[in-house]
Amino acid sequence: MTEVAFHFNMPDKLHYACRLLRKVYQSGSRARVVGEADALATLDQMLWTFAAQDFVPHCHAGAAATILTHTPIVLATATSAEDAGDVLVNLGALAPEGFERYARLSELVSQDPADRVSARKRWRHYADRGYAITQHDLAARA
Repeated sequence: MTEVAFHFNMPDKLHYACRLLRKVYQSGSRARVVGEADALATLDQMLWTFAAQDFVPHCHAGAAATILTHTPIVLATATSAEDAGDVLVNLGALAPEGFERYARLSELVSQDPADRVSARKRWRHYADRGYAITQHDLAARA
């Protein structure tokens, strides 16, 4: 069963996504990041400039098949029927279709009230289906 984790109360969701994806890459895992196209475009730029000493290889889902096969981090507006893997990172407002094909799902939630409301709906969606949910409250760490 997919491990579902909510990471919430972050001031900058995309910066946190960069840190999380760096950990995923360094662990040797593969990830798909889903979200709105504008957020993914910003994340793409951030991953190139995130840290001078680290490179997080990534591409967009529309890349050539050979690139997709060899790139550990894929940015996409949605999952597809062929998708499966280690980690699915959700930056969007809805629960991603096919999340159950991944070993782990990371839901990233900012401090924005609208983001928190949609996160509560996603939480209920997973809980209603019997998924145990892990919480990572960044405000509690500060």
